[in-house]
Amino acid sequence: MKSYNLKKVLVGLALVAGMFSVAQAQKLNVASYNIRQANSGDAKAGNGWERRAPIVCQLIRFHDFDIFGSQEVYNSQLNDMLELLPEYSYIGVGRDDGETKGEYSPIFYKKERFQLLKSGHFWLSENTDYPNKGWDAVLPRICTWGQFKDKESGLRFWFFNLHMDHVGVEARRQSALLVLDKIKEMCGKDPVILTGDFNVDQRHQSYAVLKDSGILEDSYLKAEINYSTNGTFNDYDPNLFTDSRIDHIFVSPMFKVERYGVLTDSYWTKKDSGKTVNSANFPKEVSLADYELRVPSDHYPVKVELIYDKKQSRR
Repeated sequence: MKSYNLKKVLVGLALVAGMFSVAQAQKLNVASYNIRQANSGDAKAGNGWERRAPIVCQLIRFHDFDIFGSQEVYNSQLNDMLELLPEYSYIGVGRDDGETKGEYSPIFYKKERFQLLKSGHFWLSENTDYPNKGWDAVLPRICTWGQFKDKESGLRFWFFNLHMDHVGVEARRQSALLVLDKIKEMCGKDPVILTGDFNVDQRHQSYAVLKDSGILEDSYLKAEINYSTNGTFNDYDPNLFTDSRIDHIFVSPMFKVERYGVLTDSYWTKKDSGKTVNSANFPKEVSLADYELRVPSDHYPVKVELIYDKKQSRR
């Protein structure tokens, strides 16, 4: 009888310990996704936004992004995404006027899960308060930020999202330094997530500025499980390969990265020929149609599964 009672006590303690562990650690599905701006050239090539939008949003919902940064989002695309993703809200403004014109670098988040505490934006330039180009950049560039509270766990964290210049080498380096300064100024010891299209891969100086900062770490390098069979840019061609990662997710050291993945999801469109292929390897009721393989954007999205452990933040 005493042995039985002891067993019940041990089981009870294990349950309590498990509940405590769940309370201490909170999982977040975080992503970065450059969806590619809507333009007539892409439409002529069969990659128009009207065709891609439903696929992009199905991908986001299926992979269950809790919160994600996106790039190359114009106002009409933003509205389309909000319509197709009713469970999400967003923060962000157009970079050309600080309102609705030009590219957004928005942060989308599940509105039932997260409470937005603060939000804002700054331009990646010497003058951060109004639309302008910085250093040797050829376009104005913007960073969106928000402070969020997870309603499930009470976790408070900061999220930054940006799109660095595609030409200006000095602009990218200075932008990385600027973002680090903003994080130090605004966030204190709170956990931080930084997503974006950085327009440089893992070999370049502005990437190293962030990776070696001691403030943020590359989730790719921290991941316990890494599923990245390609880089993050595809130029709309699923047959192209690169090992370059130009879309990154950086996180505070107190985050544990359980999984990192470059999501190479694809879809098919019917060719004009309408050719049907019959195979001797299938039952006669089964036929194959001649379709073209496509990707939803010229970038692959990056997804990470993060665990925030309160015990880690005290070390």
